[in-house]
Amino acid sequence: MSIRIIQGDITKMTCDAIVNAANSSLLGGGGVDGAIHKAAGKGLLLECMTLGGCKAGQAKVTKGHRLPCKRIIHTVGPKWKGGNNGEEELLRSCYRECIRLAVEHECKSVAFPLISAGVYGYPKEQAIKIAIETIEQAIQGMDIDAVLVLFDQETKELAEALYS
Repeated sequence: MSIRIIQGDITKMTCDAIVNAANSSLLGGGGVDGAIHKAAGKGLLLECMTLGGCKAGQAKVTKGHRLPCKRIIHTVGPKWKGGNNGEEELLRSCYRECIRLAVEHECKSVAFPLISAGVYGYPKEQAIKIAIETIEQAIQGMDIDAVLVLFDQETKELAEALYS
């Protein structure tokens, strides 16, 4: 399967699972994380409170709550610290773990945001390349549709140029 790249609001995606670029507490924050928590409602916060947080490079699953998806896969991306502190491997691990959990929970479609490229400061071009490469490798030979949902037109155009 391949990856589609779109501009849009990940909270409105009708698919089996969406990925939340969460912080380590899993209790909501800014950006994508805040938008998902707000749209999903208080039930998501209550469920996340039972998960005990999450480390960078790992992922955990909850129900979709008030969102049009069945599952939310929460992953914690690395904070950019110059690129020589294991950030790339942690970021790749986020995408791989999300695909692993999607398969485990029988999800056939997954929507991803661009992990770590917001307040965590990962350079967008590198984050896009890592996302596309890692998702493509992880879904190779699987029956999974992956969508990279980007917030703004500029990032979408950059991703399309890198992907072509």
